[in-house]
Amino acid sequence: MAAQPRFPKDAVAEAAVAEEAVEADAVAAPEGQHPVDETLPPLKMFTSGLQHVAAMYAGVVAPPMIVGPAVGLSAKETAFLMGASLFTAGIATLLQTLGFSKVGARLPFVNGVSFAGVTPMIAIGKDRGADGITVIFGAIIVASLLGFVLTPYFSKLVRFFPPVVTGTVITLIGLSLLPVAFRWSQGGNSTASDYGSMKNIGMAALTLVIVLALRKFLRGFLQQIAILLGLVVGTVIAVPMGMTSFDAIKNADVVGFPTPFHFGAPQFEIAAIVSMCIVMLVCMTESTADMLALGKIVDRPADQRTIEGGLRADTLGSAISPLFNGFMCSAFAQNIGLVAMTKVRSRFVVAAGGGILILLGLCPVAASVIALVPLPVLGGAGIVLFGSVAASGIQTLASAALEKGENALIVAASVGIGLIPIAAPEFYHAFPKDALVVLDSGISTGCIVAIVLNLAFNHLGKKRSPESSVTTQTGHEAVAVH
Repeated sequence: MAAQPRFPKDAVAEAAVAEEAVEADAVAAPEGQHPVDETLPPLKMFTSGLQHVAAMYAGVVAPPMIVGPAVGLSAKETAFLMGASLFTAGIATLLQTLGFSKVGARLPFVNGVSFAGVTPMIAIGKDRGADGITVIFGAIIVASLLGFVLTPYFSKLVRFFPPVVTGTVITLIGLSLLPVAFRWSQGGNSTASDYGSMKNIGMAALTLVIVLALRKFLRGFLQQIAILLGLVVGTVIAVPMGMTSFDAIKNADVVGFPTPFHFGAPQFEIAAIVSMCIVMLVCMTESTADMLALGKIVDRPADQRTIEGGLRADTLGSAISPLFNGFMCSAFAQNIGLVAMTKVRSRFVVAAGGGILILLGLCPVAASVIALVPLPVLGGAGIVLFGSVAASGIQTLASAALEKGENALIVAASVGIGLIPIAAPEFYHAFPKDALVVLDSGISTGCIVAIVLNLAFNHLGKKRSPESSVTTQTGHEAVAVH
């Protein structure tokens, strides 16, 4: 894990920065050419693209780092998953930025592994090893192809996913992932003799303080990669303490290709497919919100055609990803903030970043370097990472008009039911095993409840009200994760 998972900034704030960016942009595009379509000098193209990679790197490698051990994969197999995720994120990013035919938003839009699928994937593949991974891949392929077919219709139904729904789901994503950070902070392995020791928790606390201090005192690009720097500093401190293992990097190849279906042919289980279809719905909602925000930032508003193209790239990239052993892909919103901050609006810069991701994916030893980071160090940074996801969801809910109608009730019921698998893991123990794939994911259950209640209270039997609709104004521009 290196940079940060897709942590959104408030879209209204981003839009304000964007307006300043438009006025202050010192590098003017050729006459008649929009800055989004501008090509920069090679060196600036590369360095700016590398900066986007740094801003998203952790978000790409974190999900396989969580899912791999949870399903029973070895450190080497998990490192392989991380490399594959980098490779497929590069492909998905190129589909978005360059595109072809009606595929691609053709905006400086970064794609990578979605955090929304982490908890459901763990529920699907827990302790099943390679078999669990192949079931996950099969479910992703079906859900992605279905999403591709539904894209034109989904872009018209986006009004059913207002901030009260998206904010609830984003909040649940963060809350569902926080227990992972807590387990990392204790050492990761509950059977180990030092699990929960003061040494492990102290290392996690030190890393947390380092990350917060770096975020406070650094500026510009360095502030953007404060998580990465915190992980590096924490790992360096952990080496003399004997908390770092070099096994994964010793066994990794310098060059390698993510062999198609490395873990075996995909398997298709109905319950797993249903769960990942829900995740795809969440991802499509997130990406739509991100495109609306990014369109305003780069001064090229995202219309229905742009959203359709972007969602096609999302779903096509996700369908291709399992072929190369990657997971479901979606938008990375912290890169939207990076576009606003740097004032570099060229989609070719992000395409260069996609190319760098592919090259990193072809170098397993580069991906396995992440395995050097001790779990307590990851835990300390993870508290910030996953807590920021929950915070961004709360930020989105702030624009959800909770004082109007039954919106507060929708959030209360959805969050309450979504927290059941976290607060009471055995709550559904008497339910059929297939049903647990969905029920054991607080994100999936919370999303379903939020959508159903929003329809019941804000749509059925009454005229659509402004606060219950998703518009391209403040509400829908509250950017979702990943």
